[in-house]
Amino acid sequence: MEHRLNDRQSSIVEQLRSRGEVKISELKRRFDVTEMTVRRDLEKLERLGIAARTFGGAILDSRDIELAQRATVRSEEKSRIGKRAAACVRPGDSIFIDGGSTTFQVARHLPEKADITVVTNALNVANELASKKIPTIVVGGLLLEATISMVGPTAVESISKMAFDRAFLGATGLDARHGFSNSNLLEADVKRMAIRNAKAAFVVLDHSKFGEQVLVSFAALGDVGTVVTDRSPDPELSEACRAAGTDVLLA
Repeated sequence: MEHRLNDRQSSIVEQLRSRGEVKISELKRRFDVTEMTVRRDLEKLERLGIAARTFGGAILDSRDIELAQRATVRSEEKSRIGKRAAACVRPGDSIFIDGGSTTFQVARHLPEKADITVVTNALNVANELASKKIPTIVVGGLLLEATISMVGPTAVESISKMAFDRAFLGATGLDARHGFSNSNLLEADVKRMAIRNAKAAFVVLDHSKFGEQVLVSFAALGDVGTVVTDRSPDPELSEACRAAGTDVLLA
């Protein structure tokens, strides 16, 4: 059947889920098969909505990882990152929080009845803030199932009319040349607008995202003032952050 995977294809899916991407050249060597065989495997995974093919390989399709599943990956690190980022919020702030398992932890660590206003496009973030009795504005738009967040032109237009003291955003990749990236074009548009309208932009991500170049770059290093993470980047990436004026806060 079309949806049934053989052992090799199942192994490719596991690698996609652990690393976020695969390379055709690496898969040829690993499985001792032809390039055409690997390409057929990736084509099948793309038809099933598991992978999105790229030049020379494939990346994990964001539709394949539901938010609840992602929240269980490096949950302790994400909780620490969220707590550290939430500590940067000041009374009277207007802040933006976008969708994602790490940004959700920012909302989770905000104190109850905090004297702030939060704008979010993420429904789970809005629900968490409602339970804390924090004034919240929810941006409308097209529902993106993977992150339970609202995206598209309506969301971008709404955010364009607002101003934030701080914006807290997630990212799937951080690379010196490619900057901050993720795999969804519509999410990237929301992130760009939030950064543009924020006095200070924070990206929250764990160390597994370092060195990753995912499909869509939504910001250069210099566009984001602070990265909140659980581990210091390697010397090359650390130096690139310093040169761009991007601070790295460790949780």
